[in-house]
Amino acid sequence: MSKSKHFKTIYGGNIPLPVFFPDATRAVVKTIDSVDIEKTKTPGILVNTYHLMRELGNKVIKSHKGVRNFMSWDGAVISDSGGFQVMSVAKKMSGRKAITDRGVTFTQNGKKVSITPEKSIEFQMSLKSDMVVVLDDFTPPNVSFEEAKDTVVRTLKWAKRSKDEFERICNKEKLDQASRPYLLGVVQGGDFLDLRAECTQKLVETGFDGLGYGGWPIDSEGMFNYAVAQTIAENSPKDYLLYGLGIGKPHEVVALCKLGYDIFDCVLPTRDARHKRLYVYNAPSIDKINIEEDKFSSYYVPDKERYYNDTEPVSTACDCLLCTRYSRAYLAHLFRIEESTALRLATIHNLRFYSILMEKIRGAQESW
Repeated sequence: MSKSKHFKTIYGGNIPLPVFFPDATRAVVKTIDSVDIEKTKTPGILVNTYHLMRELGNKVIKSHKGVRNFMSWDGAVISDSGGFQVMSVAKKMSGRKAITDRGVTFTQNGKKVSITPEKSIEFQMSLKSDMVVVLDDFTPPNVSFEEAKDTVVRTLKWAKRSKDEFERICNKEKLDQASRPYLLGVVQGGDFLDLRAECTQKLVETGFDGLGYGGWPIDSEGMFNYAVAQTIAENSPKDYLLYGLGIGKPHEVVALCKLGYDIFDCVLPTRDARHKRLYVYNAPSIDKINIEEDKFSSYYVPDKERYYNDTEPVSTACDCLLCTRYSRAYLAHLFRIEESTALRLATIHNLRFYSILMEKIRGAQESW
């Protein structure tokens, strides 16, 4: 499947697809700064609407004219709705009764929290994101058909309200097609393929720039649910951007790109880096990486005793700061003494792994 789609940014950038964006949930990728991110050749980040709305509010964001200026970031920005976090907290605190057709309301730390589709869109527009994601009703795993259907119906209602609010703000701010962000709908429906197809088709009727694989992507047997991903792709227009929300295992990214997915975000590479789990290619150099192999990558755990005297780099198939400057022994030493530099170097390495992965996928797509 050959593609030539690009991800346009509201400041004039044009990023080739597919791309992987790390989660900068609170306007920061933990342990590194914006300059570090840039040097890994990572083109964009994802920020979380719920957390930034709760912890910063509109005043700080508007005074900086958006989150990009706030964190001194020159790349692309996607803001998710915070729906997954909202639903997790709301259902934990108040169960399903926290969710109504109006929105989500719950109490956290003694304070009432209320989020509607309109509020989510309004805040995301103040962030000056390049892609805005609508609030959706997350379909929990292992629910009945009727329960899943209920989340789809509400997701579609919220999507329409989100679209209306998005258009209202675009008209108010005189944003034309070139200066407005993408608007992304989110497909729910759990493991029920007919619900996924229905949700996809009706979101397309409402009209979006792309669709996201929402909900829990792991099936009842603990395997990634590619059937859902394929159902969404088959029911989407060819020019739609397809987004694997929260999906990030290397082999899953490759498989979804073959189905037509363009954008991915995930906490895995940065979280794993902080827990001594580095991603490495099973190749002697960058030009020898073959993502068509079943096991093209593996994990490297730096603090194993056999690496204490190892003078080799973590990977010869990587050109990141860690691999070009430091040895395995030095990284093991940093982790042993609990030096924060270890977290920074490991995070930089894992992000470069992913930017290399996307480079390799873009190079391979002509033959798919």
